[in-house]
Amino acid sequence: MSTPLPQSPDRHLPLPAPSTTGYDEVPQFLSKPPLPFRRTIRRHELRQIVPLAETTIYEMEQRGEFPRRFRLTARCVVWDLEEVESWIEAKKEASRSANTSAHPGPDVRLRQYRPVR
Repeated sequence: MSTPLPQSPDRHLPLPAPSTTGYDEVPQFLSKPPLPFRRTIRRHELRQIVPLAETTIYEMEQRGEFPRRFRLTARCVVWDLEEVESWIEAKKEASRSANTSAHPGPDVRLRQYRPVR
């Protein structure tokens, strides 16, 4: 079990130096890294993975049906690859488990024909 860092009212105080008082209480190795390595992808990579138009992806994001993009800089937006892959897997599973009788498609008998000029 790791010992928490000593808390002080001033958070800008440096950590204790080696062989000084309080150094042994500071954990030397983090039990959990602060951020796990997550691969991000840019727009051109997303388009290779998900064959949808950019406007379709944007509209699906706005409706909450697709993983949201986030900004790295003012001119660079990315998607989390793990979120996109899990979205694809969920779509795959939903497609495979869908009963064809539950989603029979449009009823062609209800089509309205228009005369050709």
